Amino acid sequence: MFLARIDGTVVATAKHPSLSGCRFLVARRLEADGTPASEPNVVIDWMGAAVGQIVMVSTDGDIARQRLGNNTPARMVVAGLVDAVQQPGGAA
Repeated sequence: MFLARIDGTVVATAKHPSLSGCRFLVARRLEADGTPASEPNVVIDWMGAAVGQIVMVSTDGDIARQRLGNNTPARMVVAGLVDAVQQPGGAA
């Protein structure tokens, strides 16, 4: 699991049948200091994340398989919407 910032949305007209009706977002992984990591990821969202919001992304695929079936190719799913990040000895 990692923290990411939502940078946009993805529209896919052709996709695996198990992904029909899914909402796809562009999520950029965040480093420990809050700076964005290298390349973005496409994640599935059922939580209602907004552009610019910080989210928790699950990478194990269990959430996607439980919701979309065992044959889904999906792995990264928004697992939570972050209200605040606090680090020991640092500012909120």
